[in-house]
Amino acid sequence: SIVLIILGEQISNAYVTAEGIRGNWSPEPVSVGDLFAGALLPGLLLVGLYILYQIAIAILKPSAAPALKPELQTPGSPSALRALLSALVPPVILIVAVLGSILMGIATATEAASVGAVGALLLGGKMRGGVTTFLVYAAGVSLFAILLLNHFYDFRIGAEGMNASGRRGLIFLVPLLLLTLAGMGASLWHLQKSGLLREVCKGTLEMTAMVFTILIGATIFSLVFRGLGGDSLVQEILTGLPGGTLGALIAVMAVIFVLGFFLDFVEISFVVVPIVAPVLLLMGINPVWLGVMIALNLQTSFLTPPFGFALFYLRGAAPKDITTGMIYKGVIPFVLIQLLALLLLALFPELATWLPSAIFGSNFKT
Repeated sequence: SIVLIILGEQISNAYVTAEGIRGNWSPEPVSVGDLFAGALLPGLLLVGLYILYQIAIAILKPSAAPALKPELQTPGSPSALRALLSALVPPVILIVAVLGSILMGIATATEAASVGAVGALLLGGKMRGGVTTFLVYAAGVSLFAILLLNHFYDFRIGAEGMNASGRRGLIFLVPLLLLTLAGMGASLWHLQKSGLLREVCKGTLEMTAMVFTILIGATIFSLVFRGLGGDSLVQEILTGLPGGTLGALIAVMAVIFVLGFFLDFVEISFVVVPIVAPVLLLMGINPVWLGVMIALNLQTSFLTPPFGFALFYLRGAAPKDITTGMIYKGVIPFVLIQLLALLLLALFPELATWLPSAIFGSNFKT
């Protein structure tokens, strides 16, 4: 989701730039919600391809997917089912609440991100065993109810105070807000006692500092690059490639794929996308489709050595007898699956453009 949030801003700016060159000074904005909606079907397609691959491996090579050891099997055990549901259902509800609030128009991407942060905080308090399950679920339901109230009531305070609609909604808002704050306070207290809150805050601070440092550097680079006429050179190169729009798109996707071996998705999003996206959009490519294509391409950077972050995480969790070379070799089929999904998305743009059009009525001119 971080990829889509960052790309949403870059694609939106690129679309405004491209439409400005065309003489359209008030183009339809490209929102993060458009990209979230556009990425939903390709994401499900990618998950389906992963599942089919795992099923095929289990059938063709049973030794690669052995059954659970008999001593660990608990068939029909209510406690095992309860443990599975307890671990699986809350994160799924949180994901559905965040994405659902965006897709249903209840919340903006920023508001939905706050819902995700509070929901993760509540789940963290529950996982640490300090906060009761009832309080966690009650606070979570209250949080989602607050979003719904904000959608139907106007709580903004103007020069003359809150209007009648907002005052009526306060009857429901205040108790829900108090319940949410109670859950948050209890979770914060127990996470602080366990020492986890400090680690999370430190990691968040480091990530935020890294993103803003890259953003400042990328902005300076873009200004210098454009000042030296680099954007015109890139436009000449892409428009001069054989195959027209298709040739330019293939070239950009190939460059982003190769850069993913060595650069993080943040650097590529802030440095490369602002340079190439306006040119591709001027050539008539749908901005949502382009954004989802780039996001899916950047997804492979998590798996491609030598700097794939997912590979580093796996290296830290894998047993010592699993070598780094074995991990690199094992990730190849998954990279190929992602490239297959990228190819299918390129052949069928409606996978990315249909849902935003159906939900938000997005109809970007190409």
